[in-house]
Amino acid sequence: MTYQPPVQDVMFCIEHLSHWDEVSQIAPYSDFDLSDIGAALEGLARFCQEQIAPLSRTGDELGAQFEDGRVIMRDAVQHAYAQFVEMGWQSLAHPAEYGGMGLPRVVGAAGVEMLNAADMSFGLCPLLTDGAIEALLLTGSDAQRATYLEPLISGRWSGTMNLTEPQAGSDLGRVATKAVARGDGTYAVSGTKIFITYGAHDLTENIVHLVLARTPDAPAGPKGLSLFIVPQKLVNADGSVGAGNAVNCVSIEHKLGVRASPTAVLEYKDATGFLIGEENRGLEYMFIMMNAARFSVGVQGVATADRAYQRALAYARDRVQSRPVNGSAKEAVAIIDHPDVRRMLLRMRSLTEGGRAMAAATAGLLDIAHHQDAPEMAALAEFMVPLVKGFCSERAVEVASLGVQIHGGMGFIEETGAAQHYRDARILPIYEGTTAIQANDLLGRKVMRDGGETARLFTARIAATEAELAQGDATAQAIGAALTQARGTFETALAWLLENSRSNIDGAFAGAVPFLTLTGTLAAGWKLAKAALAAQTCRDAGQDPDFMAQKIATALFFAQHILPECHAETARILHGAPSVLDAAFPV
Repeated sequence: MTYQPPVQDVMFCIEHLSHWDEVSQIAPYSDFDLSDIGAALEGLARFCQEQIAPLSRTGDELGAQFEDGRVIMRDAVQHAYAQFVEMGWQSLAHPAEYGGMGLPRVVGAAGVEMLNAADMSFGLCPLLTDGAIEALLLTGSDAQRATYLEPLISGRWSGTMNLTEPQAGSDLGRVATKAVARGDGTYAVSGTKIFITYGAHDLTENIVHLVLARTPDAPAGPKGLSLFIVPQKLVNADGSVGAGNAVNCVSIEHKLGVRASPTAVLEYKDATGFLIGEENRGLEYMFIMMNAARFSVGVQGVATADRAYQRALAYARDRVQSRPVNGSAKEAVAIIDHPDVRRMLLRMRSLTEGGRAMAAATAGLLDIAHHQDAPEMAALAEFMVPLVKGFCSERAVEVASLGVQIHGGMGFIEETGAAQHYRDARILPIYEGTTAIQANDLLGRKVMRDGGETARLFTARIAATEAELAQGDATAQAIGAALTQARGTFETALAWLLENSRSNIDGAFAGAVPFLTLTGTLAAGWKLAKAALAAQTCRDAGQDPDFMAQKIATALFFAQHILPECHAETARILHGAPSVLDAAFPV
């Protein structure tokens, strides 16, 4: 089954959901119109379809290869990556002053989606490089930006994020890697880092590791961490790649999914590192990279869900099995004609398109917040990032599982390819912060910290959309009614959580993941409702009526089949804490 990049839906989301009227007026982006963006994404779509998608199946079967301390990528991957660099796709949404194309963040998100839908194992390398670029742009010195950004943005070098250690997973205060100042402006970095995506490979001239480490006199815990650039190969004064640094790949992991992506164990032995910013502010700096990566992981969830949906849809159209329950045919029909298969396909489609809509809207907010003095937009952007990461990654697993279900027994067989999407998706709710970490961030930092002010701004905007829907036709009004009910359950949960944020903090956080699921479901339903309004306007203007009808149908399905789940999540928050906290686990 050939991957079909969803360029039309991506462009619809950019035009109608990404705050394009504001983003397009921002100085770096005002020279681009939608036709420019469409042309760029069509080119990337062809590249993903023709060059990257064919890598996925073989990569899953063979995995990454580790020989004599080196990770060796397949010739086909080497060739595809060389073309990726030659065509400049790494540079899509990075600043022109360092060699980037300078397109808006929402275009970069669309690129991340298509690249990872084609082959997530391939797409992880550019994704981590994007994060390193983001961190250096915002926290690197002028000299560091001059040295590292152009080769990273071109894709000639790649970047990594080195946080995790054997004794320090999500608890980064336990990081033990040491960095000792040498007196010449460099540091000797020593320690072991694990789970380093693309920590070793032979696709690029150099790998720029961003490493959390602790100086000898640093305070204990997370406040004592500093961030260092530790290149795999040292960089000469003229910018060329020089001698190898003391960074060695000890092994790579054997994984459930994304098998062609090398996940390395790296050993640093007095490796030469360069401090980013100030000592003891490393976690603050690393969170810039991590925040960008978390958003991108959510987009990977959309990507994996879309690939699983496309495969399931193609199978459902071809697989003939059983007569229809309504007796309209005496012979067996394609399973897409059976009601429950249609239900599963529509659930897959609506969750995928809801995630894409959320991501596009959030990308627009992030650009506006970065380039303008817009505190409300900045607050909403921060509020949405854990939703994009947590909700879209969890739903990707569900969508991929439904894809297996639609294939029936053949879904459990590797030859169909459905199982690979399920296995690949399973990492998404784990890395760059588990779903619980995203939920704790949403509840603790984004809701409790400002007393629910941003959450109420979120609901006020949803209410404004409901008012628009109420003026529409019967379908719009049905979507609006479901959205109003879902918003009401959210407001009930929000009030309970704020009320219990001091007196019953364990009880509140026992409901953190249900709250994230509730909020993400509401946000996706809201964005699909806005999509339905835009689609109705476009349809009435004679624009692609079949596509617009599909957008409206997707929003209606989400409203009637998925938004009602908000009530269940609210019940878990209001009444479920005692059963979580009081249960015993006998030895």
